[in-house]
Amino acid sequence: MRALIQLVSEASVKVDGNIVGAIGPGLLILLGVADDDTQEDLEWLARKIVQMRIFPDAEGKMNAALSDIEGRMLVVSQFTLHASTKKGNRPSYIRAARPELAIPLYEAFVRELESLSGTKVETGVFGALMDVSLLNKGPVTIWMDSKNKE
Repeated sequence: MRALIQLVSEASVKVDGNIVGAIGPGLLILLGVADDDTQEDLEWLARKIVQMRIFPDAEGKMNAALSDIEGRMLVVSQFTLHASTKKGNRPSYIRAARPELAIPLYEAFVRELESLSGTKVETGVFGALMDVSLLNKGPVTIWMDSKNKE
């Protein structure tokens, strides 16, 4: 499971011109599910994200967690995070999970974030063509991969 996490002042996602999810300060999480991802992957990733101390504290140092700032999360599915650009000029998405596997793991990931954070998590619409807007704070952008736990 791969996530591109962005610290935002605000973020929203539209489908067909309608806002389906929006947050103020918090995290925009672009999530890609691979064909070999499991419950263990989503639990590890969700726990790391919720506990990550990347928000500025009173001294301006990146030492505060999402709960410390009462931040929110917006999760958007993005299979292109599993793009392979090894050969040719057209990326391959062969590692991205098919919807029958990806959707249940995506939904379980959102539920896990809600359980760990105690707050509602906003989402996009899985598989839809979405317009994602964000105001990146910092900028802070972090790449995480549950198969390469760095």
